[in-house]
Amino acid sequence: TGEVGAGKTTLCRAALEHLGPTFRTALILNPVMSSTQLLRTILVELGLKVPGRIDRVAYLDMLNDFLLAQVPLGEDVVLIIDEAQDLSPELLEQVRLLSNLETDRQKLLQIVLIGQPELKRMLDDARLRQLRQRITVRYHLDSLSREETELYVYYRLQVAGGNGRPTFSRWAMSRIHRYSKGVPRLINAVCDTSLLAGYVAGVDHLTGQLIGRAIRELEGKAS
Repeated sequence: TGEVGAGKTTLCRAALEHLGPTFRTALILNPVMSSTQLLRTILVELGLKVPGRIDRVAYLDMLNDFLLAQVPLGEDVVLIIDEAQDLSPELLEQVRLLSNLETDRQKLLQIVLIGQPELKRMLDDARLRQLRQRITVRYHLDSLSREETELYVYYRLQVAGGNGRPTFSRWAMSRIHRYSKGVPRLINAVCDTSLLAGYVAGVDHLTGQLIGRAIRELEGKAS
C-alpha cells in the first residue's frame, strides 16, 4: 500500500522485470469488473486462449488446470492486482477463493494486492477476516523524507546525464519537499517544471524563487 503517486506501480513493474523465466505472471491494472471478467482477464494475461461464452466455474476450472500443469514444470504463477482498493466485495471474495487453489504440498497461486491506504482499511473489516488471515506479508510505502527527496532528485539527474549540473539550492530543495510532501510523482512534476523555468532563464543553479514559480505554474496560479 501507499499514497497516490508514491511509486507503487513503478515498483510493481520493476519487480516484474526482475522475475526469472520460471515465473508466469498476470497483471491486472484495472480491477473494476465482475468476478467472471476477472477470471477471464487472468487467463488471458497468463497467455491462455479463452472461449468467449462460458461461465465463471468453467473459467475457474481452466485456471486450476493451468496451475496444476505448472507444478511439474517448476514454474510459479503470480497474480498481481493494482489499484486493489477499487475491488468490490464480490471480487475480494473471488480473490479469497483463488487463494484456496492448492495441492497437498503447496499453494498454486501467489497473489499480490497493490493499492492506496484505503485497501488497508478494507482488509481490516471484520467481514474480510478470512482473506486477511491469508495475507502473510504487508508493506506500506511511505513518502520520502527531506534527505531522501534530495537523494532521489540528484539520482534522477545523474541517470538523465546531468553530470553534476543543474543543481538545486538547499532552500529550493526544501521547497520541493514541502510542496510534494515526499511524494515522488509530485517531486517529478515540480522538478520538471523547475528545470524548464531554469532553461528559459538561462541558469543551471535553481533557487527557491524558481521553485516557487514552478509551483505556481503547477497550481495554475502563474500570471
